[in-house]
Amino acid sequence: MSTTGTVKWFDETKGFGFITQADGGKDVFVHFRAIKSDGFRTLTEGQEVQFTVEQGNKGPQAADVVVL
Repeated sequence: MSTTGTVKWFDETKGFGFITQADGGKDVFVHFRAIKSDGFRTLTEGQEVQFTVEQGNKGPQAADVVVL
């Protein structure tokens, strides 16, 4: 099930960051490989995104991330 949120921060150099969920849930880890985009995959602080939440090795993480 997909949800929406806002990019809290994203480090282009390291290729990861966190998304704040719109429903008030825990912040979700996001890796650049989860971003659905052609070319260089990155996010910008404050961007609205849609994504699904999966259980990763270290807790919840975003998958199928699309910038709205």
